[in-house]
Amino acid sequence: MPPEKRTPRILGVIPARLASTRLPRKVLRNIAGRPMLAWVYEAALACPQLDQVIIATDSDEVAALCHQQNWPVQLTSPDLPSGTDRLHAVSQLIDADIYVNIQGDEPLLKPEHLTALLRPFTRPEVEVSTLKVRCTPDNINNPNAVKVVTAADGRALYFSRATIPYNRDHDRDGTTPQYWKHLGLYAYRKAALQSFPTLPPSTLEHTERLEQLRFLENNIHIHVEPTDHDTIGVDTEEDLQKVAAILLQRR
Repeated sequence: MPPEKRTPRILGVIPARLASTRLPRKVLRNIAGRPMLAWVYEAALACPQLDQVIIATDSDEVAALCHQQNWPVQLTSPDLPSGTDRLHAVSQLIDADIYVNIQGDEPLLKPEHLTALLRPFTRPEVEVSTLKVRCTPDNINNPNAVKVVTAADGRALYFSRATIPYNRDHDRDGTTPQYWKHLGLYAYRKAALQSFPTLPPSTLEHTERLEQLRFLENNIHIHVEPTDHDTIGVDTEEDLQKVAAILLQRR
């Protein structure tokens, strides 16, 4: 009799770095009466595919809030350069088959995002996944809205803050390219996540300030799954106000 197939254990990790540069202390900023981190954590808990959700932070202040609210938290080194490195640190302490990186500045997260994010892992060749959504006209030239182009099979070809693909003929042939905005959610098989800090620093990663490019430069494929649900990653005061208005409407 063949052995019973084991269900993969999936761990959601919310990297919550306090010393953000563009919007200082953003994970603790008030949005519609609550810290942003509260919205992100509760949105992650609503995702039934996750076996556990934990917050990974470099800040005693963030950890104190987590203890006060009874949210699972793990202190990580303040010297870790990226959210993926923070996720890797957690993976050394908590075992799982798939680790989901839920950015601490994504309070509009929905269960549908994680359903789409985890869908590709039914295929054993998929090591890393992320999401894309159709880019709205106002974000096509916005460097804070990262664009992604993919192969026909969904494999990421490149991520950029620039407008890609470049529309050389400017619609003169009657066609407009489809632009895709990248959403900053990732899922990794354990082996791919374990390899991340061992990979050589990536020139493209430092140039674009996009850590996912380290995988591409080192020939680790990223599968990009489409979703109909956009989010607003909170990087600026304007983003914060937009998110607050949306969350107030949901009450």
